[in-house]
Amino acid sequence: MKQFEPFRLDAANSRLWRRDAQQDAPIVLPPKPFAVLRYLVDNPGRLITHDELLDALWPETYVQPQVLRTYMLELRKALGDDAENPRFIQTLPKRGYCFVAPVTDWNGTERRAPLGTALSMEEPARFVNRTEELAQLQRELKHVSAGERRVIFLVGEAGIGKTALVDAFCGQAMTAGTASVARGQCVPGVGGREDFYPLLEALSQLCALPGGEEARQVLAQMAPAWLAHTPQAPGADAAAPDRTIAGLSAALECLAAEQPLILVLEDLHWADGATLDVISALARRRARTKLMLLATYRPRSEASETPLKSLRHDLLIRKLGGEFVLAPLSRLSMAGLLSEQLSQKILPNGLAEFVHRRSEGNPLFAIAIVEHLIAQGTLVRKGENGAAAWELRRGLEQVEAGVPEGLVQMVELEIDRLSSEQQRVLEAGSLMPVAFPAWAVAAALACDEAESEEMCDGLARRLHFVERAGEDELPGGMRSAFYAFAHEVYREVLYRRQAAPRRAQRHVRIAERLGELFKGREADVTREMAMHFEAAGSWKRAVEALRLAAQHAERRHAHAESAELRQRAERIEMREIGA
Repeated sequence: MKQFEPFRLDAANSRLWRRDAQQDAPIVLPPKPFAVLRYLVDNPGRLITHDELLDALWPETYVQPQVLRTYMLELRKALGDDAENPRFIQTLPKRGYCFVAPVTDWNGTERRAPLGTALSMEEPARFVNRTEELAQLQRELKHVSAGERRVIFLVGEAGIGKTALVDAFCGQAMTAGTASVARGQCVPGVGGREDFYPLLEALSQLCALPGGEEARQVLAQMAPAWLAHTPQAPGADAAAPDRTIAGLSAALECLAAEQPLILVLEDLHWADGATLDVISALARRRARTKLMLLATYRPRSEASETPLKSLRHDLLIRKLGGEFVLAPLSRLSMAGLLSEQLSQKILPNGLAEFVHRRSEGNPLFAIAIVEHLIAQGTLVRKGENGAAAWELRRGLEQVEAGVPEGLVQMVELEIDRLSSEQQRVLEAGSLMPVAFPAWAVAAALACDEAESEEMCDGLARRLHFVERAGEDELPGGMRSAFYAFAHEVYREVLYRRQAAPRRAQRHVRIAERLGELFKGREADVTREMAMHFEAAGSWKRAVEALRLAAQHAERRHAHAESAELRQRAERIEMREIGA
């Protein structure tokens, strides 16, 4: 049951109660308005778009968006809410709604996300063991409290915990009353259509917070064009005058004159150019102010390649901004995360090491892997009540390799934003088990090797999950760069995306190119050739390569290796005969 004073929402029984004179009085709501209210209460403090609401409540049915207005009128009447000065449901014109009241569980545990927080697969819901990073941000806030403005970039790959860290930092500041917070979320696809989107969201929150009257007055005096674009302004839906960066900058400095103001802009790699111009201006202004701008973004994101990269580089060189890079969790920190996630201090033997290795220290990936183990029945909860504990039903070495479905969807979204040519290059790279050389990509795609290396270099510069790992010298003195995926999850998803016949064709091309490159020295690469022939289902050629590799191992007196290769060849032959 959720509580937002003076109401209690009982989801199990689809009832809404109002506390009045020490008694709970039921409020009758039809099923659909109740479902809308429940979704808003389950997602407090963030923008819920019209499309998100419609998709969540009518997933298989087309519904006119106007129906939401009817339900909102009904909900506001039931809650006694005012659309112009909302206590519960804030309307963000042409975008959606935000539940702005604090929400607690029935036991009184605070559940409200800091205003502006977007809960998504981008970050895990729990915060663990970022003590040093949190301390760094708190030290920066002390400088801000002394009147020194700060622009901080918080950098990390998807799922590394940027939002979780920001939540913890802002939550501490608000709880202690040392700062006010306004948050704006950059959204993919919106930056090219709507200037200043995250800033307008943050300003709307400032105006809607308790004491927001001061923010509205300051904006009305110093940046009236900006106030006109917020839901709190009279006639907000009407055409508003142009906005100036100078006016907004002066207004924010005024609002941060006495108490620190933390302005959070999340996922800056999706920001519009106008928002980046505001950041640049705020960083360069010299007036003393207690303003902290905290921006999160993914490194080497395709969307951030040009304007954001230039802005960040310029501000860091001129010492007008700082940057914190979130590293993957250590094994010890991973054990702490799992203990908190499973509510169990002593973990099953080997679980933390297994999850750390598979996730490579990424908190989001780690949680997804644990959920995958539970869904598979590998990790089970035994016992009752207080004696219940998580145990491994079988050894982790028996766990089937695979990518949790939630991670597959997240990676697919990233890949789908790339061009078809970029996707082809990455798919070709995924055919190699560890690092992929440019010549192998060229062989798989039957294209020029120099062109292939240029494409791989471009991807390594733009994407956070691909990096240049070095350079190999091939027979004949030719050199070829090689690359690596930042996480095995990306390689596995890209490998599975390819149709089996196309994938087999590409494996054969790589094996044949290996034979050409090492002509006269084929014995050095027969094992690798066999791997590609086997993956392609070219059993006869795989057996031939394995036997050559076994002979080569025998000549090197590697008898155990030779025996293993011969046995593998025999198994393939038996499988082919059985087929």
